[in-house]
Amino acid sequence: MPFEIKDVDKKFYEERLQDFLPEKILDSHTHIWLDRLVNAGDSAAGKIQAWPLKVAKENSIEDLVAGYKLYFPDKDVTPLFCPGNVTSKSSIENLNEYCSSSAAEYNYPFLTLTNPDWDAAKVEAAIQRDKSIGVKVYLTFAPDYIPVDEIRIFDFLPRRHLEVLNKNGWAALLHIARPGRLGDPLNLAQMLEIEERYPNVKLIIAHVGRAYCPEDVGNAFELLKDTKNMVFDLAANTNADVFEQLINTVGPKRILFGSDEPISRMRMKRICENGKYINLIAKGAYGDVSNDPHMREVSKEESDTFSFFMYEIIDAFRQAAHRTGLSRVDIEDVFYNNARNLIESVKQS
Repeated sequence: MPFEIKDVDKKFYEERLQDFLPEKILDSHTHIWLDRLVNAGDSAAGKIQAWPLKVAKENSIEDLVAGYKLYFPDKDVTPLFCPGNVTSKSSIENLNEYCSSSAAEYNYPFLTLTNPDWDAAKVEAAIQRDKSIGVKVYLTFAPDYIPVDEIRIFDFLPRRHLEVLNKNGWAALLHIARPGRLGDPLNLAQMLEIEERYPNVKLIIAHVGRAYCPEDVGNAFELLKDTKNMVFDLAANTNADVFEQLINTVGPKRILFGSDEPISRMRMKRICENGKYINLIAKGAYGDVSNDPHMREVSKEESDTFSFFMYEIIDAFRQAAHRTGLSRVDIEDVFYNNARNLIESVKQS
């Protein structure tokens, strides 16, 4: 059993989420990996936030499946997964092999983790071999000479890879870099270039472009309102104001529910202060977080009221859906139909 369900969780789910959620859910952003498959010798963990690696040392396919039965006891949940703990280039192929075999065993869709150093032929061969629906790309694999704050999308999702994805109609799950997040002008320019030059790529912008606070948005939604192809997942985002802007800009047909499981099993409450997100957590729950600006320990009395990150994501979207008047059909689209249609379109192409 990957975690325990408490009374506070049952109450949260039954009072806020159970009736809101459709009977079928497709979680479009999840991770599986085994710790023994990750080579710490070439870790690039210093390029990413430290706190997610504290939540789970590994997440097997069995743990992922068991977790959904605990979170959503009365729902039918399908994950779209890719490798997790993406810190080691030398581990990429072993992680992909584990995901591919797990996907085959459970009949689940998954995304191949890629190395930007690969040539186009190797990317195409890897996806075909794995029988995946596309790629997961990550900033940790950008060239080491580029400072973390200056990493661009095309540094870890090269144009030669995009040409392969475009030719085959495959998907790409993109976690953008840079401190400006979704509002960064260079990120936006390159996202729009992908939209224009590679229209057959099913581009999924993870975490609503890492816009975890309203200040992360800038003028992004003004620039993105006329896009047609890219879609946005909700993973690890709990900001109802950002979700409201997203709904009003791109509409419910281009939003996918995603959780970032197993990160979403964290017990927490997220706040924004001075434009920065902070995860409120129980004392000692995730080791020493004294030097992490995104983590803050609170009293036991307060932390005892916390439920899962998973539930906080969904509840924030529930609030935004209510504000914008989304229909029952819209909710079913976001939580199931949109991702299903994307996956089916890849298979057909």
